[in-house]
Amino acid sequence: MDPLTIISVVGAFIFLFVGVILEGTNPGQLIGIPAFLIVVLPTIMVGLSGFVKKDVSTIVAATKRGLFGKVEEADDSVRNLVSFAERARREGLLALEEEAKGIEDPFLKKGVQLAVDGTDPEELAEILTLEIQSKKAHDQIGIKFYNDIGGYSPTLGIIGAVVGLIAVLQKLDDPLAAGHGIAVAFIATFYGVAFANMIFLPLGNKLKRLSEIEVHHMELMLEGILAIQAGANPRVIEQKLFAFLHQTGDAEEERAA
Repeated sequence: MDPLTIISVVGAFIFLFVGVILEGTNPGQLIGIPAFLIVVLPTIMVGLSGFVKKDVSTIVAATKRGLFGKVEEADDSVRNLVSFAERARREGLLALEEEAKGIEDPFLKKGVQLAVDGTDPEELAEILTLEIQSKKAHDQIGIKFYNDIGGYSPTLGIIGAVVGLIAVLQKLDDPLAAGHGIAVAFIATFYGVAFANMIFLPLGNKLKRLSEIEVHHMELMLEGILAIQAGANPRVIEQKLFAFLHQTGDAEEERAA
């Protein structure tokens, strides 16, 4: 489990409420069930309306993954691939048939099995590339959902504010009721902006980052499998994979800058 996302989101809300307290406001005043019902739940429902029924389970799984998922280290895969290359060089590709049965990663297992079965390198690369593309498309479902509701949430917050102001206009002769309506209006706006920028959009970014890392990991394994199939020197494979790993990492840092 990678706790960074949960720690960061909880930390953001803690700092927010500490700031509210320092401003002399009671944080309890920011809790409003009507505003929550007007903004947050409709936002989720509207977000789901842009998907099909079978996507719901994918979105639920993506949510768990975004909050609790961890990424396997690519260095371990490089070491496994180098070990496979050493055995294949000594005993031939068929010697990896037993090794393939114990591989936990389904992508690596499939690639090694295809290589052992004598699949043409171009066909093997095509099959595994399609697997990678399928992975990207599947990951986009959760990413799109959280990016979508991150855009809808502030707008639903404005709708909540309008609802609150309508209540105020209907009860101008009752100062207490009017004050409650104004509170609902501002709390709804707060919920719309806060949930978008402190939960929904960060989760979308986390899922995007996880997908990038996992896709890169799969591309690295594809390179290693093709090199093993070609009978390359294990040391050359090791250097090539670590260079691929670091080069891609540098490229990502440059894009981020």
